[in-house]
Amino acid sequence: MKRVVAYAVAGVASVFFLYPYVWMLTSSFRTTAAVLRDPLRIWPERIDLAGFASILQMNDLTLLRATVNSLAITGASTALAVLVTALGAYAMTRRPRALAFRLLRYGFLVTMMYPYMLLVIPVYIVVYKLGLLGGYSGIVLFLAVGPVQFFLFEQFFRTLPAEVIEAATIDGAGEGAILFSVVLPMARPVVATVAIITFLLNWAQWFPVMVISTDSDTWTLPVALLNLNGELGSNFQGIMALAVVTTIPIALLFLAAQRQVMQGMTEGAVKG
Repeated sequence: MKRVVAYAVAGVASVFFLYPYVWMLTSSFRTTAAVLRDPLRIWPERIDLAGFASILQMNDLTLLRATVNSLAITGASTALAVLVTALGAYAMTRRPRALAFRLLRYGFLVTMMYPYMLLVIPVYIVVYKLGLLGGYSGIVLFLAVGPVQFFLFEQFFRTLPAEVIEAATIDGAGEGAILFSVVLPMARPVVATVAIITFLLNWAQWFPVMVISTDSDTWTLPVALLNLNGELGSNFQGIMALAVVTTIPIALLFLAAQRQVMQGMTEGAVKG
Protein backbone atom coordinates (compact mmCIF):
# COMPACT_ATOMS: atom_id res chain seq x y z
CA MET A 1 0.00 0.00 0.00
CA LYS A 2 2.83 2.38 0.80
CA ARG A 3 4.38 1.74 -2.60
CA VAL A 4 1.05 2.37 -4.34
CA VAL A 5 0.60 5.66 -2.50
CA ALA A 6 4.19 6.69 -3.27
CA TYR A 7 3.74 5.99 -6.99
CA ALA A 8 0.42 7.84 -7.00
CA VAL A 9 1.98 10.92 -5.40
CA ALA A 10 4.92 10.76 -7.79
CA GLY A 11 2.55 10.42 -10.75
CA VAL A 12 0.55 13.48 -9.72
CA ALA A 13 3.74 15.47 -9.17
CA SER A 14 5.10 14.41 -12.58
CA VAL A 15 1.99 15.81 -14.26
CA PHE A 16 2.73 19.27 -12.88
CA PHE A 17 6.34 19.04 -14.08
CA LEU A 18 5.49 17.65 -17.53
CA TYR A 19 2.61 20.01 -18.32
CA PRO A 20 4.81 23.05 -19.19
CA TYR A 21 6.83 20.96 -21.63
CA VAL A 22 3.73 19.42 -23.21
CA TRP A 23 2.22 22.90 -23.48
CA MET A 24 5.40 24.19 -25.17
CA LEU A 25 5.36 21.27 -27.62
CA THR A 26 1.69 21.83 -28.41
CA SER A 27 2.16 25.58 -28.83
CA SER A 28 4.87 25.00 -31.43
CA PHE A 29 2.17 23.51 -33.72
CA ARG A 30 -0.43 26.21 -33.02
CA THR A 31 -0.67 29.71 -34.43
CA THR A 32 -0.14 32.71 -32.18
CA ALA A 33 -3.80 33.66 -32.53
CA ALA A 34 -4.90 30.18 -31.45
CA VAL A 35 -2.62 30.25 -28.41
CA LEU A 36 -3.95 33.64 -27.34
CA ARG A 37 -7.52 32.50 -27.88
CA ASP A 38 -7.17 29.27 -25.88
CA PRO A 39 -3.84 29.38 -23.99
CA LEU A 40 -4.33 26.30 -21.77
CA ARG A 41 -5.10 23.86 -24.59
CA ILE A 42 -2.73 20.86 -24.58
CA TRP A 43 -3.68 19.46 -27.99
CA PRO A 44 -3.34 21.48 -31.20
CA GLU A 45 -6.40 22.17 -33.36
CA ARG A 46 -4.29 21.12 -36.35
CA ILE A 47 -0.62 20.46 -37.04
CA ASP A 48 0.91 23.72 -38.26
CA LEU A 49 4.62 23.56 -39.15
CA ALA A 50 4.96 27.28 -39.90
CA GLY A 51 6.83 27.83 -36.64
CA PHE A 52 9.49 25.25 -37.51
CA ALA A 53 9.78 26.65 -41.03
CA SER A 54 10.35 30.15 -39.65
CA ILE A 55 13.39 29.11 -37.58
CA LEU A 56 15.29 27.45 -40.41
CA GLN A 57 16.76 30.86 -41.23
CA MET A 58 17.04 33.42 -38.42
CA ASN A 59 18.54 36.52 -40.03
CA ASP A 60 22.29 35.76 -40.38
CA LEU A 61 22.08 32.46 -38.47
CA THR A 62 20.67 29.19 -39.73
CA LEU A 63 19.20 26.50 -37.50
CA LEU A 64 21.83 24.05 -38.75
CA ARG A 65 24.70 26.40 -37.82
CA ALA A 66 23.28 27.00 -34.33
CA THR A 67 22.86 23.25 -33.80
CA VAL A 68 26.40 22.49 -34.95
CA ASN A 69 27.74 25.26 -32.70
CA SER A 70 25.87 23.84 -29.71
CA LEU A 71 27.16 20.32 -30.33
CA ALA A 72 30.76 21.44 -30.96
CA ILE A 73 31.02 23.89 -28.05
CA THR A 74 29.23 21.63 -25.57
CA GLY A 75 31.18 18.54 -26.62
CA ALA A 76 34.58 20.25 -26.52
CA SER A 77 33.92 22.00 -23.21
CA THR A 78 32.66 18.75 -21.67
CA ALA A 79 35.75 16.78 -22.70
CA LEU A 80 38.06 19.53 -21.46
CA ALA A 81 36.09 19.90 -18.21
CA VAL A 82 36.40 16.20 -17.40
CA LEU A 83 40.15 16.30 -17.99
CA VAL A 84 40.82 19.55 -16.11
CA THR A 85 38.64 18.83 -13.08
CA ALA A 86 39.99 15.27 -12.79
CA LEU A 87 43.58 16.53 -12.85
CA GLY A 88 42.84 19.27 -10.32
CA ALA A 89 40.90 17.03 -7.95
CA TYR A 90 43.58 14.33 -8.07
CA ALA A 91 46.36 16.83 -7.38
CA MET A 92 44.43 18.26 -4.45
CA THR A 93 43.77 14.88 -2.86
CA ARG A 94 47.44 13.95 -3.25
CA ARG A 95 48.65 17.22 -1.67
CA PRO A 96 45.78 18.32 0.58
CA ARG A 97 48.01 20.44 2.85
CA ALA A 98 49.46 22.59 0.06
CA LEU A 99 48.45 26.22 0.59
CA ALA A 100 47.80 26.91 -3.07
CA PHE A 101 45.48 23.93 -3.36
CA ARG A 102 43.59 24.93 -0.22
CA LEU A 103 43.09 28.44 -1.57
CA LEU A 104 41.94 27.00 -4.88
CA ARG A 105 39.39 24.83 -3.12
CA TYR A 106 38.00 27.80 -1.22
CA GLY A 107 37.90 29.67 -4.50
CA PHE A 108 35.70 26.97 -6.02
CA LEU A 109 33.39 27.20 -3.01
CA VAL A 110 33.10 30.97 -3.50
CA THR A 111 32.26 30.60 -7.20
CA MET A 112 29.34 28.34 -6.31
CA MET A 113 27.82 31.20 -4.31
CA TYR A 114 28.87 34.00 -6.65
CA PRO A 115 26.10 35.53 -8.82
CA TYR A 116 26.78 34.53 -12.41
CA MET A 117 25.94 37.93 -13.87
CA LEU A 118 28.71 39.62 -11.87
CA LEU A 119 31.26 37.75 -13.99
CA VAL A 120 30.54 39.82 -17.10
CA ILE A 121 33.33 42.37 -16.76
CA PRO A 122 36.15 40.09 -15.48
CA VAL A 123 35.35 37.36 -18.02
CA TYR A 124 35.28 39.85 -20.87
CA ILE A 125 38.61 41.40 -19.79
CA VAL A 126 40.36 38.04 -19.37
CA VAL A 127 39.15 36.69 -22.70
CA TYR A 128 40.08 39.96 -24.42
CA LYS A 129 43.61 39.91 -22.94
CA LEU A 130 44.07 36.33 -24.11
CA GLY A 131 43.01 37.28 -27.62
CA LEU A 132 40.11 34.82 -27.61
CA LEU A 133 37.26 37.28 -27.90
CA GLY A 134 34.76 36.33 -30.58
CA GLY A 135 36.10 32.80 -31.09
CA TYR A 136 35.09 29.31 -30.09
CA SER A 137 38.17 28.83 -27.90
CA GLY A 138 37.17 31.51 -25.41
CA ILE A 139 33.69 30.06 -24.98
CA VAL A 140 35.00 26.50 -24.57
CA LEU A 141 37.62 27.54 -22.00
CA PHE A 142 35.08 29.49 -19.98
CA LEU A 143 32.69 26.53 -19.86
CA ALA A 144 35.39 23.95 -19.14
CA VAL A 145 35.81 24.53 -15.41
CA GLY A 146 32.98 23.76 -13.02
CA PRO A 147 33.09 23.58 -9.20
CA VAL A 148 30.39 20.91 -9.01
CA GLN A 149 32.35 18.56 -11.26
CA PHE A 150 35.54 19.28 -9.33
CA PHE A 151 34.01 18.35 -6.00
CA LEU A 152 32.48 15.15 -7.38
CA PHE A 153 35.93 14.00 -8.45
CA GLU A 154 37.55 15.14 -5.23
CA GLN A 155 35.10 13.36 -2.96
CA PHE A 156 35.48 10.11 -4.89
CA PHE A 157 39.28 10.29 -4.96
CA ARG A 158 39.30 10.70 -1.18
CA THR A 159 37.58 7.33 -0.79
CA LEU A 160 40.18 5.39 -2.79
CA PRO A 161 42.35 3.06 -0.68
CA ALA A 162 45.82 4.50 -0.13
CA GLU A 163 47.27 1.02 -0.64
CA VAL A 164 46.28 1.06 -4.32
CA ILE A 165 48.24 4.22 -5.03
CA GLU A 166 51.15 3.06 -2.89
CA ALA A 167 51.35 -0.22 -4.81
CA ALA A 168 51.42 1.66 -8.11
CA THR A 169 54.15 3.96 -6.76
CA ILE A 170 56.26 1.01 -5.65
CA ASP A 171 55.92 -0.45 -9.16
CA GLY A 172 57.51 2.74 -10.51
CA ALA A 173 54.42 4.48 -11.88
CA GLY A 174 54.44 8.26 -11.97
CA GLU A 175 51.55 10.49 -10.97
CA GLY A 176 50.24 10.65 -14.53
CA ALA A 177 50.31 6.89 -14.94
CA ILE A 178 48.62 6.39 -11.57
CA LEU A 179 45.82 8.80 -12.50
CA PHE A 180 45.10 7.54 -16.00
CA SER A 181 45.89 3.84 -15.54
CA VAL A 182 44.74 3.18 -11.99
CA VAL A 183 42.53 5.92 -10.53
CA LEU A 184 40.32 6.94 -13.48
CA PRO A 185 39.43 3.34 -14.47
CA MET A 186 38.18 2.88 -10.91
CA ALA A 187 36.24 6.13 -11.17
CA ARG A 188 34.33 5.32 -14.36
CA PRO A 189 30.88 5.94 -12.81
CA VAL A 190 31.99 9.37 -11.59
CA VAL A 191 33.68 10.18 -14.91
CA ALA A 192 30.48 9.33 -16.76
CA THR A 193 28.42 11.37 -14.30
CA VAL A 194 30.69 14.40 -14.58
CA ALA A 195 30.57 14.19 -18.37
CA ILE A 196 26.78 13.95 -18.44
CA ILE A 197 26.25 16.73 -15.89
CA THR A 198 28.70 19.01 -17.69
CA PHE A 199 27.02 18.37 -21.03
CA LEU A 200 23.60 19.10 -19.54
CA LEU A 201 24.78 22.32 -17.91
CA ASN A 202 26.81 23.62 -20.85
CA TRP A 203 24.13 22.88 -23.42
CA ALA A 204 21.83 25.38 -21.71
CA GLN A 205 24.46 28.10 -21.24
CA TRP A 206 23.76 31.33 -23.08
CA PHE A 207 25.47 33.93 -20.92
CA PRO A 208 29.15 33.13 -21.74
CA VAL A 209 28.32 32.90 -25.43
CA MET A 210 26.64 36.30 -25.38
CA VAL A 211 29.57 37.87 -23.55
CA ILE A 212 32.37 36.38 -25.64
CA SER A 213 30.75 36.26 -29.10
CA THR A 214 31.16 39.22 -31.41
CA ASP A 215 28.82 37.99 -34.16
CA SER A 216 26.18 35.34 -34.73
CA ASP A 217 28.62 32.82 -36.24
CA THR A 218 29.38 31.40 -32.78
CA TRP A 219 25.84 31.49 -31.38
CA THR A 220 24.37 28.33 -29.92
CA LEU A 221 20.73 27.27 -29.79
CA PRO A 222 19.97 28.94 -26.41
CA VAL A 223 21.45 32.23 -27.65
CA ALA A 224 19.50 31.94 -30.88
CA LEU A 225 16.35 31.38 -28.83
CA LEU A 226 17.06 34.45 -26.73
CA ASN A 227 17.71 36.54 -29.83
CA LEU A 228 14.66 35.12 -31.57
CA ASN A 229 12.49 36.33 -28.75
CA GLY A 230 13.63 39.88 -29.35
CA GLU A 231 13.63 39.77 -33.13
CA LEU A 232 10.30 38.14 -33.85
CA GLY A 233 8.39 39.61 -30.94
CA SER A 234 4.91 38.27 -31.55
CA ASN A 235 6.00 35.14 -33.47
CA PHE A 236 5.15 32.99 -30.49
CA GLN A 237 4.95 29.83 -32.57
CA GLY A 238 8.52 30.25 -33.84
CA ILE A 239 9.80 30.81 -30.32
CA MET A 240 8.09 27.64 -29.07
CA ALA A 241 9.38 25.66 -32.07
CA LEU A 242 12.98 26.67 -31.38
CA ALA A 243 12.49 25.92 -27.67
CA VAL A 244 11.40 22.40 -28.60
CA VAL A 245 14.43 21.92 -30.87
CA THR A 246 16.72 23.19 -28.10
CA THR A 247 15.34 21.04 -25.29
CA ILE A 248 14.59 17.72 -26.99
CA PRO A 249 18.23 16.51 -27.32
CA ILE A 250 19.10 17.30 -23.72
CA ALA A 251 15.85 15.80 -22.42
CA LEU A 252 16.49 12.55 -24.29
CA LEU A 253 20.07 12.44 -23.01
CA PHE A 254 18.95 12.85 -19.42
CA LEU A 255 16.25 10.19 -19.74
CA ALA A 256 18.80 7.76 -21.17
CA ALA A 257 21.48 8.52 -18.57
CA GLN A 258 19.52 9.34 -15.41
CA ARG A 259 20.39 6.02 -13.75
CA GLN A 260 24.09 6.63 -14.45
CA VAL A 261 23.83 10.16 -13.04
CA MET A 262 22.22 8.94 -9.82
CA GLN A 263 24.85 6.22 -9.41
CA GLY A 264 27.70 8.63 -10.03
CA MET A 265 26.31 11.19 -7.61
CA THR A 266 26.14 8.48 -4.97
CA GLU A 267 29.69 7.31 -5.71
CA GLY A 268 31.12 10.82 -5.66
CA ALA A 269 29.09 12.55 -2.99
CA VAL A 270 27.58 10.19 -0.42
CA LYS A 271 30.77 8.23 0.13
CA GLY A 272 32.70 11.45 0.65
